[in-house]
Amino acid sequence: MALKLNSFISQSHQLPSLAFPPIASLRSPKFYTASTLKSGSKEVQNLKKPFMPRREVHVQVTHSMPAHKIEIFKSLEDWVGQNILVHLNPVEKCWQPQDFLPDPASDGFEEQVKELRERAKEIPDDCLVVLVGDMITEEAVPTYQTMLNTMDGVRDETGASLTPWAIWTREWTAEENRHGDLLNKYLYLSGRVDMRQIEKTIQYLIGSGMDPQMENSPYHGFIYTSFQERATFISHGNTARLAKEHGDIKLAQICGTIASDEKRHETAYTKTVEKLFEIDPDETVMAFADMMRKKISMPAHLMYDGHDDNLFDHFSAVAQRLGVYTAKDYADILEFLVGRWKVDKLTGLSAEGQKAQDYVCRLPPRIRRLEERAQVRAKEAATIPFSWIFDRKVKL
Repeated sequence: MALKLNSFISQSHQLPSLAFPPIASLRSPKFYTASTLKSGSKEVQNLKKPFMPRREVHVQVTHSMPAHKIEIFKSLEDWVGQNILVHLNPVEKCWQPQDFLPDPASDGFEEQVKELRERAKEIPDDCLVVLVGDMITEEAVPTYQTMLNTMDGVRDETGASLTPWAIWTREWTAEENRHGDLLNKYLYLSGRVDMRQIEKTIQYLIGSGMDPQMENSPYHGFIYTSFQERATFISHGNTARLAKEHGDIKLAQICGTIASDEKRHETAYTKTVEKLFEIDPDETVMAFADMMRKKISMPAHLMYDGHDDNLFDHFSAVAQRLGVYTAKDYADILEFLVGRWKVDKLTGLSAEGQKAQDYVCRLPPRIRRLEERAQVRAKEAATIPFSWIFDRKVKL
């Protein structure tokens, strides 16, 4: 699943957990949903809308891909069946959340829960904030499936379509769904977090959706998912490292297993984009540049708990400080994808394609320079309460 770069420089502690920079102030023109109007206004009374948190709605391009481009994706269906579906694991061979949790059917269930809670006592509050934010992001997987099904040429037209594109989307969603289930149950059993506040945040997030500005284009969409899967691989992997450092080996195993799934999904999506570069390099490199200009935003950038309008930024700042996901990671991912897709070696591009190629190849060093300046200002970060951990305060 972004602020302008100059905002990033001036507010370095607000770096997103799976994005760079935060999404809120980048896009314009913009307007607010009815819920942002004053509660007593005539507009609200006339609209009679249910309450929704303050969220920006952005005017954006939709269905930008012409019919002949859609046909490219139709023609790739056999290739997807042979080369992408192999990155799914059969259900009977998949791990399930119960494999990592106390067995409620066993006589030793209460003792297993007690052991889990003892280990969880050693996890610091800032690590819990990151773990909860990652879990909430995973729990919003219905939104991500919906988003993928807006993309022209690859969507699941019936809800149970047998095209390889549709099969991939449903099976990918099913695999991802286990991640949120597992982390949710672990946190519930730990007793360290306010589950009701977390559950509210999940409901708000799924209700708010996401705003990646992909134009219903799979060129844009698969670049986005390639980036995000690598970002989640890094984030969960670093969370596993922190869990191990604080003595919770089981939590480290949980986060590491989820990271392994994300890595496998990254392979599928990057292979798809590699194929697009092979058959349509001009369109693909322009989509790549377009997504990077818009900034790759975290899927959960609209998270809200009913209290903190800047919850995403605050969660992201903690993740940045702990080294779970940073601006450096963002630059590293971009540099990795440029190399993975051999963008610097593309030839025969149009003038616009060459400009896009130059832009993405030059971007990683620019981001790193901004990140270095931001680190100087990060020392001035505030300490704020998080409702997820019973309003205990954490440094950003």
